[in-house]
Amino acid sequence: MSGTRPPAAPEPGGEARWQRELREQFPIVTAHPELAYLDSAATSQKPRAVLEAVQTYLTTSNANAGRGTYPWANRTTELVESARARVGEFLRDPDPERSGVHFTSGTTEGLRTVARDWLVPYLGDGNGNGDGGEILVPFADHRANLDPWLEARRLLAERGVDVRVRALPYQEVSGDYEHRALADAVGPRTRFVAATHVHHVYGGDMNVHRIRAAVGPDVPICLDAAQSVGHLPVHLDDPALDVDFVVFSGHKAMALPGTGAVWARNARGPVFRPAGWQGTPNTVGIVSLRAALDWLDAAGPDRIARWTAGLALRLTDRLRHLGPYEILGCPAGLAVGSPLPAAQRRHGIVTFRHRDIPSDDLGFILHSHGFMVRADGLCQAGADPEEGAVRVSLHVYNTAEEIDRLLAVLASLT
Repeated sequence: MSGTRPPAAPEPGGEARWQRELREQFPIVTAHPELAYLDSAATSQKPRAVLEAVQTYLTTSNANAGRGTYPWANRTTELVESARARVGEFLRDPDPERSGVHFTSGTTEGLRTVARDWLVPYLGDGNGNGDGGEILVPFADHRANLDPWLEARRLLAERGVDVRVRALPYQEVSGDYEHRALADAVGPRTRFVAATHVHHVYGGDMNVHRIRAAVGPDVPICLDAAQSVGHLPVHLDDPALDVDFVVFSGHKAMALPGTGAVWARNARGPVFRPAGWQGTPNTVGIVSLRAALDWLDAAGPDRIARWTAGLALRLTDRLRHLGPYEILGCPAGLAVGSPLPAAQRRHGIVTFRHRDIPSDDLGFILHSHGFMVRADGLCQAGADPEEGAVRVSLHVYNTAEEIDRLLAVLASLT
């Protein structure tokens, strides 16, 4: 696919120049310099390379995949299959001969597919005595990583299989799992764990390696990676990411809406295969996803992560001194020079409330000054939808100048 790629190896110390060159590749951003898009946790903007890849596909080889033998159809089929391999390569799949990549409409559908098509048979076809054991799931993460597992429990109950759902221990103050309490939550009947890689409200790494240490080597773990893939390195050849499923959305990783992927390790439990007739894949979305992964690899996910973490730290370090604001999540990482390890910094997500201004009103105020933020209940399971919060979520096209302008507006409201 054609398209301009970002420089893969910027000059040492040239982070600002590197970022400017990347920012210029986002037409919607450069067309509106008066606006600051601060909602990348909801959906990311698209670089020119992705837009050009889509345009090229639609004007040269648009056809159905796996449904014909003429050249356009063959080319589309090849693009879809090569995109599967590209996802595994991007994630540094340690065993591509065994694992599998399946395209979905996004994280929500992907997690539900794992729940219905893999977890239900896995727990329902075991010992046949109606005891499906226990599963650990997050009750304070995105609803998309809770509702599918509760649905799986209902489906199993209809089969006469009893599954106990237990909540992952959670620290309300820090926004992290309570890893010291995991030992008490895990037992011999623990059969499955669903977890989140980066929290969509607090922006913290949820330390999945500690979950693996607690549950042992045999329990499957499904990871919601909606806020990590495309935002920071996600390397499955790292022992710290010894998980069995990685599910993510393309639209949060600079691809078009309506596409995502489930990566399955296929090393614990049965091989993952979505049930039923799959129908026509979202070929345009899959083409955009491959182009987005190429772009991200060239830009450097590690550098993107450092850039957005730096902006988040710039915001929290100053916002914590503005009295009316409460910053949600771990308080240890709010200040420059914090002893918190770099891996535990906020990964480009900062969520806060004003003591006197309702969050939805604050969102409208910020929009009147040119800032596009999320201001509502943030789809957090278990949260009071009336309380709400303002979330600033960043990507590589955001700048320090935008953060400083935002802080000036927030300071004027104290």
